[in-house]
Amino acid sequence: MRAGFVNIMGRPNAGKSTLLNALIGEKMAIVSPKVQTTRHRIRAILSGKDYQIVFSDTPGIIQPEYKLHERMMHAVRAGMTDADVCIFLIDARDDLMAIESLIQELLGKIRVLIVVNKIDLIGESRKTEIASFFSTKAYVRNLVFVSASKKIGLDELTSLLINLLPESAAYFPEDALTDMPTRFFVSELIREQTYFLYDEELPYQIAVAITKFEEREHIISIAADIIVHRESQKGIILGAGGSMIKKLGMASRASIEQFLDKKIYLELFVKVRSNWRNNETFLREYGYLQ
Repeated sequence: MRAGFVNIMGRPNAGKSTLLNALIGEKMAIVSPKVQTTRHRIRAILSGKDYQIVFSDTPGIIQPEYKLHERMMHAVRAGMTDADVCIFLIDARDDLMAIESLIQELLGKIRVLIVVNKIDLIGESRKTEIASFFSTKAYVRNLVFVSASKKIGLDELTSLLINLLPESAAYFPEDALTDMPTRFFVSELIREQTYFLYDEELPYQIAVAITKFEEREHIISIAADIIVHRESQKGIILGAGGSMIKKLGMASRASIEQFLDKKIYLELFVKVRSNWRNNETFLREYGYLQ
């Protein structure tokens, strides 16, 4: 039996969450076309007959501007020190020198498994260039090419990870997919929809807090607060005559029902919490501080 912890890190929009979902075969992390969608360190578990891989998807590496960003980067740094294998995921189109500078600045002497994502968007000459660039780098433990969205190279990556893990008993039951509560995933699914429904910077200034989660025989009753940090944003979330909050509720309900495989009743409320991204009390209340 081999078992251990694999942490996925990289720049925003490298495809970390898409990779995690593809490896697990379930939607464990929210995904949007916009950068910095992931805020939490999300754990997901892949178990087989003789292995168990505990993945962590971490936020994209950024320069912190708020206390919220600082907590996000704390999750990234924690992922560097408590993993059996560190995956550094890169977009196949990234500037390789910039990636190398970031790895050396962030990781120090930690060796990483470089996973090159989105290879469906490049040609063979670019693959050769990337392989040549990383072939002599001391910080590279292994190099793998994948396309998470097209599910290319995932079996090779999984096999390599199993071989890199130590011999160990499993850490979680065989049927476990995560150790995170259902409420967390529900709040994330609601937040995910804000990236598709609202423009520009607004989704980055939103938090979602689940205030009620009641399971009944045929339905789950859920209430959630949509947190913004300016009064003017409340009107945008609501929309004219409540049109936008209605769209958000419909899209969120459909996503949550698919995830939970059960009918839900969803109520959404909008609340203003001034500058919540820099307020430790609010960050703790919304799950960003322990």
